[in-house]
Amino acid sequence: MQHYFSDMRVMLGRSLRHVFRSLDTIITVTIMPIAMMLLFVYVLGGAIQAGTDNYVNYLLPGILLIAVANSIGYVSYRLFLDKQRGIFERFNSMPVARSAALWGHVLTSLVSNAVSLTVIVLVALMMGFRSPAGVMSWLAVAGIIGVFTLALTWIAAIAGLSANSVDGAGVIAYPIHFFPLISSAFVPTATMPGPVRAFAEHQPVTPIVEAIRALLSNQPVGSGIWVGLAWCVGIMVVACFVAGRVYRKQG
Repeated sequence: MQHYFSDMRVMLGRSLRHVFRSLDTIITVTIMPIAMMLLFVYVLGGAIQAGTDNYVNYLLPGILLIAVANSIGYVSYRLFLDKQRGIFERFNSMPVARSAALWGHVLTSLVSNAVSLTVIVLVALMMGFRSPAGVMSWLAVAGIIGVFTLALTWIAAIAGLSANSVDGAGVIAYPIHFFPLISSAFVPTATMPGPVRAFAEHQPVTPIVEAIRALLSNQPVGSGIWVGLAWCVGIMVVACFVAGRVYRKQG
């Protein structure tokens, strides 16, 4: 077990170095969500009726999930490159725990997103975001986002390990982006046309956004948090199982 965690730590360090040396990743995962937050708050916020005087408070949970969604394409891309270059086969020929390389990418997604989201929250504070939430509420928010990140990361792992080209590996990010956009992340679902509203209210992101928003506002969360977590855990378990099967076929 000690050998396994040592291998995983090495693989995590390797993947993190790739992330923090990639300007493109930093721009997409951190700077773009911040730019989107600035755009919605200072340009479009006055025209959006969200039922609150402080729109950045309403917007922030959705921006956090958008940032996670932005990172997914890079997870898939890096896994594809390791597969294409035969990195997994090389590790398998060495005294290294076989699953450590895959888990290195998964944990890198968690760590890099944690750093990115922290920066986004700090910028939101400078823009006027305020929260009466206590430590336990913030920890609950971190837990929800962590499970959401793992669910999307395992989906990206399937795409990266199964793809036959770089474009095929990165395309998984595009459909995932629709879920935060067509949800209550930016506007209340009550303002949407009937069919769009039905989709927005019955997809994973809306209950997650609503739960995070309630926790940060120190309001009752209700059953939404359990619906959101059920979606995330269900997706994570299935995607983890499938990704593991695909990974074991790599060599």
